[in-house]
Amino acid sequence: MKNIWAIVFVVLILVVLGLFLFSFQVRETEKALVTFFGKPTRVISDSPGWYLKWPRPINVVYKYDARSHLFETVLEETTTKGGKPINVTSYVVWKIGNPELFRTKVTDVKGAEANLESLLRNTQNTIIGRYYFSDFVNSDRDKIKIDEIEQAMAAAIKESAPGYGIDVELVGINKLGISESTSEDVFKRMSADRKRRTEQVLADGNAEAAKIAKDAESKKKELLAIVEAEAMAIRGSGDAEAAKHYKELEQEQDFAMFLRDIDALKKILAKDTTIVLTAEDDPVGLLKKAPDIKPKGSGK
Repeated sequence: MKNIWAIVFVVLILVVLGLFLFSFQVRETEKALVTFFGKPTRVISDSPGWYLKWPRPINVVYKYDARSHLFETVLEETTTKGGKPINVTSYVVWKIGNPELFRTKVTDVKGAEANLESLLRNTQNTIIGRYYFSDFVNSDRDKIKIDEIEQAMAAAIKESAPGYGIDVELVGINKLGISESTSEDVFKRMSADRKRRTEQVLADGNAEAAKIAKDAESKKKELLAIVEAEAMAIRGSGDAEAAKHYKELEQEQDFAMFLRDIDALKKILAKDTTIVLTAEDDPVGLLKKAPDIKPKGSGK
């Protein structure tokens, strides 16, 4: 019985050694490169699973992490167009695209990051040197071109990175910094820009106010002219009507004066007023001395 268990144990050890020597596993997060006496013969990138191989040194399996990696540069000074210095920290998100080329060109992740650092620094200096300082720092958000700069950097790096077996997914600027002297210049420029915009707004407001006042004055004169013309027309009509009555009253002057006094009496008595008059005083005397009015055309 003991011999059977010993045989089983030996078989299990041989099976494990056989699996270790003649097979390998590729996980979902890995890519593998298989070499035959040092020459790449097989790449496994999109098919995780269990694979057979010959033991070393016939077949050697190199496994790589297929997930995305982040590499970030240190904060360093770069000169913008026009000579203004700016401190920039850039980053790149990358992953292994071609394991065979990756193994040949950079060997491992450390070697890849060394090449990416050089590539990212050169690209950063070249692209940033094409833009003015105001494209990075500006009180007007519409004039900031960070997105455009990042796209230009990504395009340049994506063009060179495949030569190392690397696929670049994203390139960006993580941090911006400026020196104290540059900060003072920026604040002064921003203050001057704010002042200029304020003066422009005030000037536009004053111009609009002057325009409104001018329009109002023009409409006022126009309305006054219309009203005055209507008043003159009404006055002329009244004068014509009055002239007509004056002509008639000239023929009966006593009657005209009598009507005027009667009208005055109406106005006096229209309010709650107490008046003490003699029978001979005007306008009470009018009741006693009404003119003798005869129809026109009758004999005297």
